[in-house]
Amino acid sequence: MLTTLGVVLPVFGLILLGYLCRRGDVLGAASMTELNRFVVWVALPALLFDIMAHTRWSTLWQPGFVLAFWLGSLLVFGAMVALRRALGRPLADASLDGLNAAYPNSGYMGFPLCLVALGPESLPLVTIGTILTVCVAFAQGIICIEIGLQEERHPGRLAAKVYRALARNPLLVAPLLGAMASGLGVALPAPAETFLKLLGAAASPCALVALGVFLAQQGMVRGRDLNATLLLSCGKLVVMPALVWLLAVALRLPAATTHAAVLLAALPTGTGPFMLAEYYRREARITSATILVTTVLSVLTVSLYLAWAV
Repeated sequence: MLTTLGVVLPVFGLILLGYLCRRGDVLGAASMTELNRFVVWVALPALLFDIMAHTRWSTLWQPGFVLAFWLGSLLVFGAMVALRRALGRPLADASLDGLNAAYPNSGYMGFPLCLVALGPESLPLVTIGTILTVCVAFAQGIICIEIGLQEERHPGRLAAKVYRALARNPLLVAPLLGAMASGLGVALPAPAETFLKLLGAAASPCALVALGVFLAQQGMVRGRDLNATLLLSCGKLVVMPALVWLLAVALRLPAATTHAAVLLAALPTGTGPFMLAEYYRREARITSATILVTTVLSVLTVSLYLAWAV
């Protein structure tokens, strides 16, 4: 449990810092919006480009791991979107709910936790899991949100509008450009490398501080929103890792690969859904509460899994 706590505490500390800065009026009422805008338009695109530009295609060839982790995430995302739609949520908001239940904090927490618990040989798998989360799962969520926001119902015109919206989205354009750079073997100059890494490193901390500011302004959820938060938290911390484990066992993956996939799936919800909620100006109370609740509860759930499996 101490291992998990050591990884979770900095995440919770950054959220608390944003909360206290807003409560103490160190950060103003507009700070959350401006911080999130910086993350979405500047820092996160730099991080996504940097990840893809430095990922060789051969590194990604782990078909069993990719299938177990990505399919588990996709099934949870799809099931949660369908459930929330059945309960009357608009598609854009239901898509955010789906991401809340299927978007682990693999980039910020996966690397240190897997390094300590599973050793350095697990880090290539963490890299793949991070790419599947911040690029593939992110793209799935963005596409569904864009479809939900369009008023056009004619299939052809709807597809054209969604395509134009996606082509202008920095969170999709950046990783595609990075993948092209990697495929073409483009080597960036050292100053450009440093520039990207400095910007990318700011993405998660700024998003977590912005989340704390939001919580200070809005407060915690109650009633139906609380029920939704608990549902999404259960999907993230219980359903997704259990499903990934079942898929890994069915695919007969090696024990080390299975543990890496399940551990990544068991991580709390990352800041990606919160960034999208703010970017698309959707109500973010459930999203922010889910990130906070899963972060706190993951100390117990992840520790239990490590005690059982490792």
